[in-house]
Amino acid sequence: MSNSNTFRVVSRGANGELRIQDYPSQDTLLGLHSQIGIDDCSTDLSLRGLPVFKGLIGPIPEGKGVIRYESPEVFETLTKEWSTTQPQRRTRRRTQKT
Repeated sequence: MSNSNTFRVVSRGANGELRIQDYPSQDTLLGLHSQIGIDDCSTDLSLRGLPVFKGLIGPIPEGKGVIRYESPEVFETLTKEWSTTQPQRRTRRRTQKT
């Protein structure tokens, strides 16, 4: 992983809103959270070898250069919201016969 990655932790604030905290390196997270392993099975190969922290879900890719970790409550809530949203239906373009 390049050193230009941002490590993002998403949790829930006391009043229910999402709290997003960005860190410039994984070293900062290592000082704040207990590492319990490393990711060795992600289908996103760029995440392999990154730390897994006690009490956080992740690493999760979030756009270019952002590695996301979520609290279990946020992960559960956002996953439920994602799974219940209806995908937009696409219509096929029809070509006119000449």
